[in-house]
Amino acid sequence: MLKLLGNFAFAAMLTAAAAQAEDAASVLAQYKSASGGAVWDGAKTLHMGGTLSTGGLSGDVSIVQDLQSGRSADSYKLGSMEGADGYDGKLAWERDPGGEVAAQDTPEAVRRARTQAWVDAHAYWYPQRIPATFGPLAERELDGLSYRVIEAHPEGGDAVTLWFDARNGLLARVVQRQGPDTATTVLDDYRDTNGVRIPFHITVDLTDAAGRTDPRRRSEIKLDHVTLNGAITDADFAMPAMAATAHIDNPNGVARIPFELLNNHIYVSGRIDGKPARFLVDTGGVNLLTPAAAKKFGIVGEGKMAAGGVGEQRVDLALAHANEVRVGDAVLDHPVFYIIDLGKLAEVEGSDADGLVGYEMFRRFGVTIDYAGHTLTLADPAKFAAPAQASVVPFELNDRIPIIAGTLDGVPVRISVDTGSRASLTLHSPFVREHDLVARYHAAPEAVVGWGVGGPSRGLPARYGVLRLGDREIRGIAGDLYTGDKGSFANPDLAGNLGGGVLRRFTVAFDYAKKKMYLAPNADFGKPDPFDRSGLFLLGDGEALLIADVAPESAAARAGLHAQDRVIALDGKKVGTSSLVEWRTKLRELPAGTRVKVEAQRDGKDETAELVLADRIPAA
Repeated sequence: MLKLLGNFAFAAMLTAAAAQAEDAASVLAQYKSASGGAVWDGAKTLHMGGTLSTGGLSGDVSIVQDLQSGRSADSYKLGSMEGADGYDGKLAWERDPGGEVAAQDTPEAVRRARTQAWVDAHAYWYPQRIPATFGPLAERELDGLSYRVIEAHPEGGDAVTLWFDARNGLLARVVQRQGPDTATTVLDDYRDTNGVRIPFHITVDLTDAAGRTDPRRRSEIKLDHVTLNGAITDADFAMPAMAATAHIDNPNGVARIPFELLNNHIYVSGRIDGKPARFLVDTGGVNLLTPAAAKKFGIVGEGKMAAGGVGEQRVDLALAHANEVRVGDAVLDHPVFYIIDLGKLAEVEGSDADGLVGYEMFRRFGVTIDYAGHTLTLADPAKFAAPAQASVVPFELNDRIPIIAGTLDGVPVRISVDTGSRASLTLHSPFVREHDLVARYHAAPEAVVGWGVGGPSRGLPARYGVLRLGDREIRGIAGDLYTGDKGSFANPDLAGNLGGGVLRRFTVAFDYAKKKMYLAPNADFGKPDPFDRSGLFLLGDGEALLIADVAPESAAARAGLHAQDRVIALDGKKVGTSSLVEWRTKLRELPAGTRVKVEAQRDGKDETAELVLADRIPAA
């Protein structure tokens, strides 16, 4: 009897699935009929052109699509900037406004490209091109209009949701995940051309995990011409060669630059258009200037886009050209800079910087960071040599950031490599929730643990067991768990972000051409990874230190210190006698139980407190 019931249930499931497929098929058939019908059966290519607008910039855009395979390529101008991207049938690629070219080969990038290829190939009509499965048909109302909605799962791709206008059957919206964001493409102004109907107006909005959209991140395309069945070649979709706009200005092809290590951040001296500049070196970033630095160097930005980072807020972003940027003998000709307000960077770091050098340098040169020797080496790719006795860790590129794989306490992880982070290892909120890591690691209460683009970053401090990268094991990392839904640490595609707190234990090298990272342990490799024992997040404030945050249940909380208190003396010494970095180091490395007298000002009145330093997470 149970077996018979099981057969009935199975038959019912097949019937329901068939009905769902039939519903989806009828909606898709209506769309085909409304947009050209049988003419699509003979359609092989589309060439489209018009204007692209985003962030206050606009310019020409040209798009070519191979409808048989889903291959595509587009080139664009935005103000004085130019770029391109494409999909060659296997991998997506990008050419940035600075001229850097890279394949996007992470699993999530491959899935995203596969889904876009499915849409571009109209494979919902022609499943032999790229198969897919469909969910049940749903009815939705939005802004007073009715839609018939289908979720599709292209083979090898991510889920994508198609919204069809109930009035005319035409595809009106395409919704799919894009990293931590959701991209919503709206299609309208359908026009008859070459026997088919094409949307001549396309907008794309990004919604973050908190449900926020930002007009600075909206893209808009207005087509003015479409050609059906124009000629194409394989070269139309192939990743282009990278222009030779970088060199080492000495016959050895190798540049060695001393650096200062502050807060696990790398600071180097350089020049922009012949004028002295001070940069952070950041694998997780792009060539960047603060607005004040751009003004100092006479560089004028274009546009008003939005940039995000570890903080919860997005800030204005503009693009600008310089004639030359130099770091030692390493030169980039006609580089593009992103102009972004880094907020309280100087107060957070206790040191000034004009901006960052990042992906553009790493993409163009072989890079070696000798943390112990405080030396950055940039080499022509042909002259690059890996450090002696280094472990090899392959990486992929997610946008511009290297992604490596390993295990953390036996759990597989994929993590970004970020020399611009002072933290050791920050775990992303989706990964934290999936593995119940707050409980597993007995994390300390949430507090400010860092600061970056968009403001402070909050997390729950924790002590990990063993991070394994290649054949290297790093033990006792003092990390933090992010649990929010805003900023880059809400990205579900990655487990976490590896920063300078771990990298400083090595000589680290990057070969972007071969997508390999090298790790050679230095004298700090086996040392404990200490964590702040005060509970204070301090900012520079002239001759004082401003308390930006007091961690709950910490020594500072028990001492009665408050955020916005101005510390003027510690342990009887004026804070101006030591740097912010030195004070942070003392509060991190002095033993638990050490008593530290704190003299502060609150609302114009002098206050005195005694810190009894205590471990917030288990000692290493």
